[in-house]
Amino acid sequence: MTAPVRVGGHVVHGLPVDEQTRCAHYATELDVLAILFPCCGRWYPCHACHEETADHAARPWGAGERETQALLCGRCGRTSSIREYVATCACAHCGGAFNPGCRRHHHLYFDTPQV
Repeated sequence: MTAPVRVGGHVVHGLPVDEQTRCAHYATELDVLAILFPCCGRWYPCHACHEETADHAARPWGAGERETQALLCGRCGRTSSIREYVATCACAHCGGAFNPGCRRHHHLYFDTPQV
C-alpha cells in the first residue's frame, strides 16, 4: 500500500498513483474522482482500493443522502454532492470530464439501481 495522497485538503486512501486520485485500478486521463465512503468516512479513488485496503466491507450511500458532499474532483480539489455528480459526467465546479464508464459502478456506491 502506498501513502495516502492529499487532494484539495482531503486525504485520499487506497492505492493512488498520482495527485489527481488516479489509482492502480483506474488510471486514464478521466479517472480523476474520489468518493467518500459512508462506512468509514474516508476518501478512496475506487471501490477496489477500498476493498483492498480497508478492514471492513463497503456500504453504499442511501437514497436519502443525495445532498452529501461525497465526490472529490482530482483536478480542482473541490467536492460535489451525490446529486450533482449523478446529473453529469463532469465536475460541477471546474467542468472537467469524469470517466463516463464509472456509471457502471454506481450500484457499488449508491443504494439505488438507477440514481
